Amino acid sequence: MSQVTVRSVVYQLDGQPYEGRLAFDAEHKGARPGLLMAPNWMGVSAGAEEIAKSVAAKGYVVLIADVYGQAVRPQNADEAGAAMMPLKNDRALLRKRMQAAFEQLQKQGEAAVDTSKLAVFGFCFGGCCALDLARTGAPVKAAVSFHGTLDSPNPADAKNIKGSVLVLHGASDPLVPKEQLPAFEDEMNAAKVDWQLLSYGGAVHSFTDPHANVPGKMMYDAKTAKRAFKSMHDLLDEVFKA
Repeated sequence: MSQVTVRSVVYQLDGQPYEGRLAFDAEHKGARPGLLMAPNWMGVSAGAEEIAKSVAAKGYVVLIADVYGQAVRPQNADEAGAAMMPLKNDRALLRKRMQAAFEQLQKQGEAAVDTSKLAVFGFCFGGCCALDLARTGAPVKAAVSFHGTLDSPNPADAKNIKGSVLVLHGASDPLVPKEQLPAFEDEMNAAKVDWQLLSYGGAVHSFTDPHANVPGKMMYDAKTAKRAFKSMHDLLDEVFKA
């Protein structure tokens, strides 16, 4: 069993400090594929670290992106919403912060990353972040969204996407407006992106979060979570071996 190490990665953007978390197997020698992980609206947290560690154990170097800044660590839903909404409403700023984290994944000195094998994934708000990084033209082989919103203020940006896109969606998710699904499909098709959208019957928002417990709205679903993570790993295996 590999022993996954977690280290802080502190960096500057526009004169402000940001602090992500890097998860990797310290026993492994040589470069591994690098994954940027965009956490849910709670930002860099213990729960995000657990996910990053479980993914890193599959043979990846995983950096949790800090899109809020080192001083912002939401402790409840109100604080998370206050941190998230300015970025949801300013996608240029959101993308800039995701790009800064993506650069850190590649150049941090803790674990060697194979920069020909890069991808991004995210949860809820982080799913939006992952798709928006791909829309910038970042050199990711895959972008994966778990129960994330799918809207884009400029759908034409999808033409910049270089890799495959996978959306893992709860069919009963009340927090992702249903009209976003066909709009997303139209966006991807117009840009001729290699895309998949898997819709899981009965699943609502936050189905991968073991702490989600708001019936009918945000609920953990172990079976769906297992299926969704398998779908992500299958895609990563495919694109990294291509």
